[in-house]
Amino acid sequence: MIGTLVNTGTVIVGSTIGLMIGARFSEKIRSIVMHALGLSTLLIGFRMALKTESILLVIGSLALGGIIGELLKVEEGLEKLGEFLKRKIKSRSGDFVLGFVTSSLVFCIGPMTIVGSIQDGVSGDASVLYAKSLLDGFASVVFASSLGVGVIFSALTVLIFQGSLTLLGGQLSFLLRPEVLNELIATGGLIIVGIGIYLLGIKKIKVGNFLPALVVAVVLALLFK
Repeated sequence: MIGTLVNTGTVIVGSTIGLMIGARFSEKIRSIVMHALGLSTLLIGFRMALKTESILLVIGSLALGGIIGELLKVEEGLEKLGEFLKRKIKSRSGDFVLGFVTSSLVFCIGPMTIVGSIQDGVSGDASVLYAKSLLDGFASVVFASSLGVGVIFSALTVLIFQGSLTLLGGQLSFLLRPEVLNELIATGGLIIVGIGIYLLGIKKIKVGNFLPALVVAVVLALLFK
């Protein structure tokens, strides 16, 4: 669990630094940083997506997961949570919800999150999460400088999500099987591509509604691989 606590701390510290830096940015600089974030997010997503060994499985996972997410209104739920946190701290930031949702998804969808958390829970080895903590710390500086105070609250998402994976590490160790992990990572990668498209202002995609696709990808991989 120590790895998740360290990760949570680096996101908080990085976000705080980012807020201080961002306060000095002009609107043009903020726009440039936002575009840099979008392009970088696309790169991360595409690299993850290339892990797949079955494109049809990923397509099926996204389609089925997207339908489930739309029916369950997952995106709407995430936005309501963001609005709730925004009201609680009386924030006037127009990008609070965007910052919270975007950074939460980027920090929690990825191989280091899954492998590191389960490894920490099973063997007590938090080395992967320590490396992730460093990366997330730097990323949160950039995110917070452009997207504002909502980013710091993604630390709660990291704490809850990664902490749960760590505590359930023994039961979830099957996720580390290559044939399962690769499809899970690839599906998550395309979800992150959707975030990048949104950050670049190309199209607003309800990325949150695709989160159930991660569960679907695991189920399909277990059934057909």
